[in-house]
Amino acid sequence: MQTDKPGQGKTQEQLVDQYSRTISYLRLSITDRCNLRCLYCMPPKGIDSSSFVKCLDLLSYEELLRVVTIAVGMGMNKLRLTGGEPLVRNGVMGFISSLARLKGLEDVRLTTNGVLLHEKAAELYGAGIRNLNISLDSMKPQRFQEITGADMFDQVWQGIQTACDLGFNVKLNVVAMRGINDDEFADFARLAAHRAIQVRFIEFMPIGNKESWDKSRFISANELMGMISTLGTMEPEGYRRPGVAGTMDGAGATAPGSQMEGPARVYRLTLPDGQSGRVGFISPISHHFCDKCNRLRLTSEGRLRACLLHDNETDLKAMLRQGGTDYDIRTAIQQTILSKPKGHTLQDDLATSGQVNCHGRMSRIGG
Repeated sequence: MQTDKPGQGKTQEQLVDQYSRTISYLRLSITDRCNLRCLYCMPPKGIDSSSFVKCLDLLSYEELLRVVTIAVGMGMNKLRLTGGEPLVRNGVMGFISSLARLKGLEDVRLTTNGVLLHEKAAELYGAGIRNLNISLDSMKPQRFQEITGADMFDQVWQGIQTACDLGFNVKLNVVAMRGINDDEFADFARLAAHRAIQVRFIEFMPIGNKESWDKSRFISANELMGMISTLGTMEPEGYRRPGVAGTMDGAGATAPGSQMEGPARVYRLTLPDGQSGRVGFISPISHHFCDKCNRLRLTSEGRLRACLLHDNETDLKAMLRQGGTDYDIRTAIQQTILSKPKGHTLQDDLATSGQVNCHGRMSRIGG
């Protein structure tokens, strides 16, 4: 491995973009392969094995570890493993254990569909993972199969229960789709009140193949909040993000007292029977949170992406495989940070041309 020239150290300024946002969070898509075929993630007609990134074209764990080590050396301290489904990649547990040993990396999180979670949860916990985001768009087995293309609800539900029993901090990610799962939102919210699980409702986003997006399915976060608020009382939780004062209220303005965890506005829902839980609302379209975005994404193809909803990418894989030094990679990361756009134009694009600036498949970018 080639390293830097003497005297080339890191400065915290390398992590600040041109809009004064500090970039501290790297999302790592370690594979685009998945054991489900969710209708909003994969093309409608599905894909076969030839459509996935070839194994040799994925970054190796050694290459991934090198990029993460450099990013952490620059000051990034939070990492999320995504896919595709990260748990389907061979050797992932050893990779996670290597990440856990990196000095300066404070938090490693995992996003999963839960299919393999029951069998791997204990090992994940032993490797140091404490925070899990689990994608679940229906609690009805038949509908789950229709959304995901697989009859695996029982397997996923068992994984969720196992994760809760082991003490993981569990968040369920629910993509809200009108006419598909909107009759289950109340059930998901009650689940948050009955179990130690935060449920996060996410606006349906037009990413990738245009046939996967149907505007009539879209439900705004405001409408979602209105639906859930009828179940009991909803109180915004105290804001805790370091260095940022206030959060967005329902109109997208700054509101003291509500908590924003990453992109989610989080509320305490209390039911008439006194039970309470936490529900979150993620609104990338109706009230985007770009001004507070602190993340970069490394796709499964080894391309560094400053914004989920913009296709501009930096090819780190080519750099890694053509003898690039640590200084070269660090410079590429810094340039990607500096090129991070002020915000996406998704709403305007949809309103004018109906087209968007994000054409990559979600499973490759990393959800």
